[in-house]
Amino acid sequence: MIDAVGSPQSLLVLGGTSEIGLAVAARYARQKPLRVVLAARPSPRLDAAVDQLRALGATVSTVPFDARKPDTHEEVIEKAFADGDIDVTVVAFGVLGDQEEAWTNIDVARELAEVNYVAAVTVGVPLAERLRKQGHGSLVAISSAAGERARRSNFVYGSTKAGFDAFYTGLTYALKPHGITVSVIRPGFVKSKMTEGLKQAPLAQTPDQVADIIVSTVRNRREQAWAPAAFRPVMTVLRHVPRVIFRRLPF
Repeated sequence: MIDAVGSPQSLLVLGGTSEIGLAVAARYARQKPLRVVLAARPSPRLDAAVDQLRALGATVSTVPFDARKPDTHEEVIEKAFADGDIDVTVVAFGVLGDQEEAWTNIDVARELAEVNYVAAVTVGVPLAERLRKQGHGSLVAISSAAGERARRSNFVYGSTKAGFDAFYTGLTYALKPHGITVSVIRPGFVKSKMTEGLKQAPLAQTPDQVADIIVSTVRNRREQAWAPAAFRPVMTVLRHVPRVIFRRLPF
């Protein structure tokens, strides 16, 4: 169970090599003894993540998880919960892709759709059912400011995140009567391996900064947060900019 100061005893990271997900795990591991389940494809990066968290005193196990194999996702959730209830689950997997290829190359577009949206649903459905039966816990879904309104520069990626956002926002309503808090986090540009080589956007955050926002959001049982908070008024304005003007904006 999550204690009075918001520290969980157990954590599941779906996308176990995610820099944001691991930053969240590290914060919790420094607060109290923590059992962590990392769900990801086997890789040297996953091995390094396990070592990093064990060095902080966490008990760590792994579950093989491939976002593009939806037929396995129910089994992934069963294995992740095999050792007991999970207090906090972070849905942290996703791909950015090459944005010009994404709307001209069907394989790139399909990967973005399958990983960012389809997998989010096919893992989210059994996860929601497991949490509903459990009767407690927090689910953190890492969405994106890109899903708020389609932009020329990343509209394929943005469309997948719009679907992701809508699904997990819906779960905030569906799971609340069962004692589960679902928190949708909408970061802007995050300085990480995913965005390496890209031009840095205004209000850029590090994975550690986003993790701080996530930990605060879970502690306060909020259903929505922007990273950084300044993005909320910015996106509110952009949502209402007329199309004829919006399409001329330099992003």
